[in-house]
Amino acid sequence: MSYNSDTIQLETKVPVREIMRSNPKTIDYHATVAHAARKMCSKDPSGSCIVIRDGVAVGIVTEQDINCKVVAQDLRPSEVHVSEIMTSPLITIGTDKTIEDAAHMMIRNRVRRLPITNEKGVVIGIVSVRDIVAVSTEINELMNELMVINRADEIGSGMCSRCGQMSDELISIDGSLICPDCMEDDRL
Repeated sequence: MSYNSDTIQLETKVPVREIMRSNPKTIDYHATVAHAARKMCSKDPSGSCIVIRDGVAVGIVTEQDINCKVVAQDLRPSEVHVSEIMTSPLITIGTDKTIEDAAHMMIRNRVRRLPITNEKGVVIGIVSVRDIVAVSTEINELMNELMVINRADEIGSGMCSRCGQMSDELISIDGSLICPDCMEDDRL
């Protein structure tokens, strides 16, 4: 973090390996959707399974795939194979990439989960939008606390403690940074 009277900036280059969930659930290419659903709902529930064919990750099947491609079509999960509904090719990201890289990749490819691969291309983890949002929220809360400490009674830039909006005109009141809109609401 660098601070001066004009700007506050936080550099976050957190690697995806720091927030990934290791050993994602996997399912064989020839398995049924019913088997995949049971696996997703078993101990430590998850919203997806990586589809494996001949030892290689070839796709992903998610709760949304099951809902939209099986349940909504009134098909029997015990008669449909994951290979018929999986998303393929599998979009992955390497352990050397950052959370920011993962978020951009998710947006660009319109996916909610990214399998994480090691240097040999083997899937070793998975990261979801929820994982990224959780860590981003923590970083924002820490930034807000750091700004309060660094600016005591100064007027400056940052996130309003009440509404969460960014402002260049914050004022510290009783240890909280308040934007002009929230101060106006207090006066009404």
